Amino acid sequence: MLLGRRDPESWTGKVRVWLWPRRSWSRSMRYVAQRLRRLRATPHKIALGCACGVFASFTPYIGGHIIIGGFLAWITRSSLIAAALGTFVGNPLTFPVIWLATYHLGSWVLGQPSSAEDINLSASIFDYSWHRLWPLVKPMTVGGIPLGILAGSTTYFIVRKLSETYRTKSRKRALGRRGPAQA
Repeated sequence: MLLGRRDPESWTGKVRVWLWPRRSWSRSMRYVAQRLRRLRATPHKIALGCACGVFASFTPYIGGHIIIGGFLAWITRSSLIAAALGTFVGNPLTFPVIWLATYHLGSWVLGQPSSAEDINLSASIFDYSWHRLWPLVKPMTVGGIPLGILAGSTTYFIVRKLSETYRTKSRKRALGRRGPAQA
């Protein structure tokens, strides 16, 4: 394989990188911000795509966040790349908080007690797994919708303002480089 690893990485190394990036979380966040800055779409499409990705991160369907965010971005005709980058809101550091919040809110909306002690996932999880997981997934889905809308709406306004500010500053820099006579 061209430009591949000489020695395959062990599964423990892959898990470690999944939980903590090689170059730190701050570098990863700077990378995502840089990718958002370089998108060629309008500030509205970038912000709406990012909001779709953030909304998708509040659903309990792990592994499907990028697909859900991309589908929502496609429906709203916003940026698919921004939607994929917006799903990075859901990561190993934020998932416990998101899951607890969505579970408790969903249980409250459904009128169920939000006691996780009633759910026993240790006994035969692979036998009838959907029946054992549904008491968790249902309230998390119901609670994830309003929290996802709230987080997505907040993200929309923040990203749109940042995108508009960045575009304005980059235009001013471009005009400054060309000089007033060439403008």
